[in-house]
Amino acid sequence: MASPIEKRSHKDRKSELLALAEKAHARFTETHGVRERALRLCREVVRSSANSIRATHRGEFKEAEKLLDRVSAIFADIEGLLQGHPAVYYAGYVEDAQKEYVEASATLSFAKGAELSGLDELGVGPAPYLNGLAEAVGEMRRFILDSLRRDDFGRCEDLLDIMDEVYTILVSMDFPDAVTRGLRRSTDVTRSILERTRGDLTFALRQQRLEEKLDSFWKALADRGAGDDQS
Repeated sequence: MASPIEKRSHKDRKSELLALAEKAHARFTETHGVRERALRLCREVVRSSANSIRATHRGEFKEAEKLLDRVSAIFADIEGLLQGHPAVYYAGYVEDAQKEYVEASATLSFAKGAELSGLDELGVGPAPYLNGLAEAVGEMRRFILDSLRRDDFGRCEDLLDIMDEVYTILVSMDFPDAVTRGLRRSTDVTRSILERTRGDLTFALRQQRLEEKLDSFWKALADRGAGDDQS
C-alpha cells in the first residue's frame, strides 16, 4: 500500500506550492505598500510637529495650533491605513511619531498656560504619551534659558514647577521598558535636565537680587552725595 505522500503527484505539489507562494507574495506586497505609505505619513508628522514646536518658541501660537491640527488629520489617515496591519502599526515608527505629536502639543499647552491634552484626546497610548511629555521638558528648559537671556523672570519658576511635576509623574511609572518603550531612560534624561535648569535658574535669580541690591546701594549713595552737596 502506497504511503499518503506518494499519492500526490509532483505536479500537484508544485501547483500547491506555487499557489501558496503567490498568496504570500500578494500579502507581502500589500504589507510593504502599507508600510511605505505609513512611513511617509509618519515623517510628515515628525516634520509638522517640529515646525509646531518652533512656532511655539517664536510665540506664533495660532500657527502652532494649525500645524497640530494637520498632524491630527494625518494620524486619522494612518489609523485608517493600518487597520488590519498590527505588525506595521506596532513596528515602532508610528509610536515614535505619536511621541513627537505629544511633545509638540504639550509644549504649546505649557507655553500658553493652557489645559494639557490627554491620551484619549490625542489618540495615543500611555507609552508614547509619557515619552512625549518627557521630551517637552527639554523644550521648557529652552523657554527658561531664552527668558533668562532677556532678563525676563516672569514665568521661569512656573515652568520649572511644570518640569518638576512631569518628572514626578514619570518616576512613578515603575514598569519594564518593554511596556513603557524606554521610559526609564527618558525619565533619567528628564531628571538631568531638571537639575541643570534648577541650578541655572537659581544662579540667575541670585544674580538678579544681587544686582538689585547693588542698584539700591548706589542709588542711596548718590542720593546722600546729592544731599551733602546741597548742604
